[in-house]
Amino acid sequence: MSNPVTAAILFAAPLIVAAVFWLIAWRERRLSADPGAQGFVTRNGPVIATYLVTAVGFWALFMIVWPLLYMVDYSLHPKLPPSRRGGPQDVYTLENYWYFVYGSTRVFTSYNWVHINAFWQTIVVSVIVTLFNFALCYPLAYYMAQVARPARLRALLLMLIVPYWVNEILRAFAFLVLFGTGGTINRILIGLGLMSEPIDFIGLNVALYAGLTYAYLLLMIFPLYNAIESLDHNQIEAARDLGAPWWHIHVHVVMPFAKPGIASGCTLVFMLSAGSLAAPLVLGGPKTLWFTPIVYDRFYQAFNWQQGSAYAIILLLTCIAFVMAVMRIFRVSLSEITR
Repeated sequence: MSNPVTAAILFAAPLIVAAVFWLIAWRERRLSADPGAQGFVTRNGPVIATYLVTAVGFWALFMIVWPLLYMVDYSLHPKLPPSRRGGPQDVYTLENYWYFVYGSTRVFTSYNWVHINAFWQTIVVSVIVTLFNFALCYPLAYYMAQVARPARLRALLLMLIVPYWVNEILRAFAFLVLFGTGGTINRILIGLGLMSEPIDFIGLNVALYAGLTYAYLLLMIFPLYNAIESLDHNQIEAARDLGAPWWHIHVHVVMPFAKPGIASGCTLVFMLSAGSLAAPLVLGGPKTLWFTPIVYDRFYQAFNWQQGSAYAIILLLTCIAFVMAVMRIFRVSLSEITR
């Protein structure tokens, strides 16, 4: 903490954030809640309600809000030796953000194309992974929610969940074994005579994209399943009786009803893909550009926590903008996404 003003900001900001979220929740409750519905304290009792509010407030403030505020404060200060922190040279500055754009804090004649390209490639690929994940998971979620019998549904859920008992890093190395030059997929293709030379799936980033898609599969399936499962099947049957084709039923009946689940799954997959570190480090090729390893290097290779904080804030703000855009596109509120 560099000075008393910074300390006051860091301690006052969580209270302001909490007040803002309380006002948002109060406003949404007045607009959408049932007038006869019981309040939170009435439903849970004073003891449990106090415990829940205290536990959630402690977790949110000490584990999320304050660390982020410290990161924002770090990003707005220059890199200085510990002995000079809090001195006359420790002033607020945007030089860490200028470094992301120009690659320098003094010369602004050329752009930092390496970091900028890595950033936009991360965002674009994360969007593509999110869309592919939705295309892959939507049919399965619909089958599980509206078609599968209970016994088959339990078997499908078990097959989906059990592989995720394995650590994410181990799953990434498993994909490395599958997609490596001497890996399982190349051996099968060569053994079948489909090609004579192995394909460099690692260098082409196929392994990375496949690993990212698989890593967050459940985070897309379960929100979709929860949303579609609550849809009255009679609405689907009525659309069929009226002669609607299958695509018309999904576009105009199922998907509009499942908008909160679609928005929730898309935001989760995008944010975790954009912030992924293990998969790019393990499955990325020698020419792979991904932003999170650059952020990691700013912290633990260059030991420039101020610059790393600025890079992390840039990524965070972009992810927040994506969430707001998804909410606008699907016309859902934050309470519907988190339901």
